[in-house]
Amino acid sequence: MPLAAQVEATPSTNGIVESRFSFASDAKDRVPGILVKPAGDATRRPVVIALHGTGGSKANMLALCHKLAERGFIAVAIDAPHHGERAFTGKGDYQQAIVSAWRGSGEHPFFYDTVWDVMRLIDYLDTRDDVDPQRIGLVGISKGGIETYLAAAIDKRVAVAVPCIGVQSFHWALTHDDWQGRIGTIQNAFDTAAKDVGVTKPAAKFVEKFYDRVAPGIDRQFDGPALLPLIAPRPLLVINSDSDNHTPLPGVIECTTAAVRAYHALNADDHLAVIIQPKTGHKVLPESEQAAIDWFTRWLKP
Repeated sequence: MPLAAQVEATPSTNGIVESRFSFASDAKDRVPGILVKPAGDATRRPVVIALHGTGGSKANMLALCHKLAERGFIAVAIDAPHHGERAFTGKGDYQQAIVSAWRGSGEHPFFYDTVWDVMRLIDYLDTRDDVDPQRIGLVGISKGGIETYLAAAIDKRVAVAVPCIGVQSFHWALTHDDWQGRIGTIQNAFDTAAKDVGVTKPAAKFVEKFYDRVAPGIDRQFDGPALLPLIAPRPLLVINSDSDNHTPLPGVIECTTAAVRAYHALNADDHLAVIIQPKTGHKVLPESEQAAIDWFTRWLKP
């Protein structure tokens, strides 16, 4: 499928250039994005792709993109399916798309379709003469954090990964009845699915069935403890919180423990770092964002 990329450059402001672009995700859908880079330099630079969370858009990642550009990176943000410019009728479209997936649409807007878009985005970046395709980083927040470790695990072109408040074990959450926080991010879609089959008091068994339709394998072969080790030995910084009900801490520890074993087996202990933000819920603290920027700077060397 041709990328059919389109780019609209804008004048530089304070030494930074923003460009709007789009490319074909498939025969029916285009992915809009924003690219931010230092002005006036034709050298190939490292890139950091920034993925937004549930209900957000590429605009939510623009401040981080500017900080990265000021450090010498090219930074890119895209709209996930049914978000931002890709929302069709308004705020509820992502939820509606998940309901359609539950009912057999064949799409996977809950994480997987964004991973495909990231892979297509890397294809596009590889065509640009200002990008060093050997130095591509990926960072994401919440939903985007999950998509970050999913994409990094399956696409080795991601040289450095920083999933933020997304790493988790879906299986742990199901077996310990601690799934409510994550499901709460798509509560309307989940409630509609339960209503479809006459479930009035959903329990873990129904959640498992729901995941099997909207994101098959997310609690098994594509769960955090299975995928984080696949990123080794590439540099990986995990940022989570100790009081985040979206990502219960014991499940996070299962993931990071598996990652530690994998990195150690490859003599790459220094390529893995874990930040657990103390007394913090579902947010990324300023110092953690700075640690992410420093991590990319250390390994991608802008």
